Amino acid sequence: MNKINRFILSFGAACLLFSCQNTKETSESADTSFSDTLRIVSLNGTVSEIISELGLEDQIVGTDVASTYPASMNSKPKVGHNKKVPVEGVMALNPNLIIGTKQEVNSETIEQFKQAGIRTVLFDQEYSVEGTRKLIKGVSDSLKLTQRGDSLIGSFDKAMETVSSYGSESKKPKVLFIYARGAGTMMVGGTGTQVDKVIELAGGINVAKDFADYKPLTPEALVAYNPDVILLFSSGLSSLGNETGMMNIQGVKETNAGRNKKIIAMDGQLLSGFSSRLPIAIEELHSKIH
Repeated sequence: MNKINRFILSFGAACLLFSCQNTKETSESADTSFSDTLRIVSLNGTVSEIISELGLEDQIVGTDVASTYPASMNSKPKVGHNKKVPVEGVMALNPNLIIGTKQEVNSETIEQFKQAGIRTVLFDQEYSVEGTRKLIKGVSDSLKLTQRGDSLIGSFDKAMETVSSYGSESKKPKVLFIYARGAGTMMVGGTGTQVDKVIELAGGINVAKDFADYKPLTPEALVAYNPDVILLFSSGLSSLGNETGMMNIQGVKETNAGRNKKIIAMDGQLLSGFSSRLPIAIEELHSKIH
């Protein structure tokens, strides 16, 4: 059994223990009458994960398209993503709670929800270990499940201990993250992005440090960055025709990553979500870039 499989089994055991503890909670730690009446629309994939881990997956009546974990989320009605949330589509689901992050819902949409009398709770999501803790705490407190949230944070902290040393390792591969939707849409992830932060936590260096956020990829920039590793979302690599298609992108073969065929991919929500699965993301990325 390899290292990453052992890690996932260990993390899964912690989550199973957390689940068993949840079944023993009394009304002192969870207002079940409040929970049972909820009809939740979640507008953020990480928030959807947290709600499910808190035991309220059945109360989710709709999600954004980025809510892909657990797998059962894929069967929930989808209501758009990233400031393109149709108010009518959300309202049709008859929710009494809309929950998400401030970064992904515009103020006009928020106002419409509030005018309709629907409780709307939005959080600031910080892409860091502490930011994950804060988000779990905020979501669980808003759902009156503080004790469950504290248990989840405890399991998260324990799992983080196993990967906390990766960021201080001396050997740091140069990584370039490319967001792709086919060869016609290829963007490079700079500083301040979720992937920039997780690369650092996994013991790598984001080679695109000369700009913030995202910008279009050019062959000249790709060759100049000369990454040791090219990282993509699994969906992005698939849109390019997998590794073979990526190797045919102009400039790739002139990089260390291209010469060594070091093209790697990970699930987008796992890699960039900064959910309680962050330790799993760090472990997987570390194993792939080193």
